[in-house]
Amino acid sequence: MSTLLEKAPAPASRPLVIDRARRYKDRAVTAVIWSAFAVALVPLVWLMWVVISKGVPGISMDLLTHDMVQRLNPDTGKLEVGAGLAHALIGTLMVTLGAIVISVPIGLFTAVYLVEYAGKNRIGKVITFLVDVMTGIPSIVAGLFALALFTLIFGVGTRMGLMGSIALSLLMIPTVVRSAEEMMRLVPTDLREASYALGVPKWRTITKVVIPTALAGIVTGVVLAISRVIGETAPLLVAVGTFEKVNYNLADGRMMTLPVYIYTQYLQATPSGIQHAWSGALILIVLVMVLNVIARVISWIFSPRKG
Repeated sequence: MSTLLEKAPAPASRPLVIDRARRYKDRAVTAVIWSAFAVALVPLVWLMWVVISKGVPGISMDLLTHDMVQRLNPDTGKLEVGAGLAHALIGTLMVTLGAIVISVPIGLFTAVYLVEYAGKNRIGKVITFLVDVMTGIPSIVAGLFALALFTLIFGVGTRMGLMGSIALSLLMIPTVVRSAEEMMRLVPTDLREASYALGVPKWRTITKVVIPTALAGIVTGVVLAISRVIGETAPLLVAVGTFEKVNYNLADGRMMTLPVYIYTQYLQATPSGIQHAWSGALILIVLVMVLNVIARVISWIFSPRKG
């Protein structure tokens, strides 16, 4: 019997029957997706081209190293207003750094509470609702809140960089909370249970297992929050104001930031002012791109290794 089975001819292999209708639908959907991608790419490419073509001619060392303070020209002997944006660039970095220092700990601790401790209790639901509400707050409202808060404490007419940091932190916190919360929820429960089985306390499990595992996603969310607020103009114009020279102290007086610098230069409606505005816009875009590259590198360094 086994000999007969061994000598029996193998069944003829049937060719795969391809459903033409399904193949045509697949090609049509693929074409639609690529077309949508191309349409979405057109305004981005056009925006980058316009900003680069108009901003590059105004980039110079004087622009990057000088502020707007009047200086004596040794050649002409006359006072000339500076045309640099060093004070705005430094002000943007200082105000944004202050916002990061305020919002990242608050957002991270809130996310840890919502994921690890809140469960389905009422406080967790209230916090989630408030975070969702804060996500839709207009930026000008954040600036008015900071202005009202410092006016009540220090009096009318108070303007300082710290006010801008607080206004931007109100816009950053919801994004940080949401991104950190989602990343920590993706951490497998088995990792937590394995840590608990070894007798590790919960707080140490969070700091040594949960947060390091989700760190790459948390950093990406923080950078997205920074990218969102670094170009805000309305809250900084209301809370920080304008200033003509470099100020390194967030708690002492007004500061100039890049978005406000671009706005004020464009309002001058002069060829030099418009040129400075385009150059400032280009520098702001480059700054955001640098932050995203740094975030990618950090995410790659701290992301869990596979294999």
